[in-house]
Amino acid sequence: MVFKRKVYDKLLEWKELSAGSSAVLLEGARRIGKSTIVEEFAKHEYDDYMILDFAKENQNIKNNFIENMDDLDSFFRNLFLLKGRSLKGNRCVLIFDEVQLFPLARQAIKYLVADGRYEYIETGSLISIRKNVKDILIPSEEHRIKMYPMDFEEYLWAIGDDVTYSAIKQAFEKRKPLGDAIHRKIMKVFRTYMVVGGMPQAVNAYVEGKTFEQIDYVKSNILQLYEEDLAKYDKDNREKASVIYKTIPEQLENKNSHFKFSLVDKNARYKNYVDAVSFIAEAMIGNECINVTKPEIALELFADRSNFKLYMGDTGLLVTQIMKNQDETDENLMKALIFDELGINQGMILENMVAQMLKATGHELYFHEYLYQPEESGGEKKYEIDFLTVKKKKICPIEVKSSGYKSHKSFDYLGKKYQLKMEDRFIIYTKDLKYADGITYIPVYMTPFI
Repeated sequence: MVFKRKVYDKLLEWKELSAGSSAVLLEGARRIGKSTIVEEFAKHEYDDYMILDFAKENQNIKNNFIENMDDLDSFFRNLFLLKGRSLKGNRCVLIFDEVQLFPLARQAIKYLVADGRYEYIETGSLISIRKNVKDILIPSEEHRIKMYPMDFEEYLWAIGDDVTYSAIKQAFEKRKPLGDAIHRKIMKVFRTYMVVGGMPQAVNAYVEGKTFEQIDYVKSNILQLYEEDLAKYDKDNREKASVIYKTIPEQLENKNSHFKFSLVDKNARYKNYVDAVSFIAEAMIGNECINVTKPEIALELFADRSNFKLYMGDTGLLVTQIMKNQDETDENLMKALIFDELGINQGMILENMVAQMLKATGHELYFHEYLYQPEESGGEKKYEIDFLTVKKKKICPIEVKSSGYKSHKSFDYLGKKYQLKMEDRFIIYTKDLKYADGITYIPVYMTPFI
């Protein structure tokens, strides 16, 4: 099944604005639907298209890039002969699928775009890793678009719901609650989305009526694929990225979710693992959230990268990782999670989901921990803001609460300590929208509108 994806509109925008002056590189984790949406785009927006899948192309195709870049007439003649067909029509596109597996094809984009007879779309996983680009000249004629797992709106489209998301958006913009009955209905759907996740194969299995055990099997295969990719990286770089990735659920169970290298290796040090952590984040299978030492609007200037959190790129995959260690059947556990009857730490699942949604809507992920001595206290205590972002050149703090939500000392003391002018303060929780004490409490499904 081909699902409607928002990235289609971004590709359309590139096509119209570029008018052949650049190629587009669609990058993201494996199995998020890059190849599917690119082919769908080519079918509907061009007269003809051809896919070069560098996971499958033979050496003759690759040699053509090596031998004929200085003679593009010969390059295209040989390409069409080798593929057994040509491109017909005025506007045609060549798709370089899994281009990271053959970096010379990416380098050739500079000359192919200048030639002007066709347009070019590239897809890639782990594309930004140094190993894949260290020996090539990255073309300036390349527009890059990041693609993420299916978000909640795309999930709703997949299950045939075209009305819920607009109602959520309207309620957020007007700062009006939806009402208990509607809120409970949406939360049940959202919890199902958290369990299924945003990987198209898993969503497709759900839409087809497969059991949660079968859906979990699909996700387990994707996790295995990621772990194999990370193991290859570890072999080449003497790193422990695969181990780091496997420990994410355990890391998120820690107090405040801070990443502890002692869970990877009792003798581990940040400097020895920093590249492996960066690899996971750059590969878009994990979302790194960095501590800032001061809540200023130029957040990156105050980033302390040795103090960080690491979330899974897809919350559905996190749920599958967690379930591996449970004794009950997958089916019962999944249903318990959907109906909010599961006794495990649901806070980390909710926090992971918030990180995923913030990242997908363009926010870089930062948090802030600080010391403050309340007037009624005898000494300093440590407080933390789960996420910090910037709105209208002002700091916007965000807290995630899976249960009790009345306490907001970390917000109050933040303002007192730094004398901040804040645009908004959000507490994300599982109840309906409300406004109190200068804080907007929003249900988790409204996170993308922050």
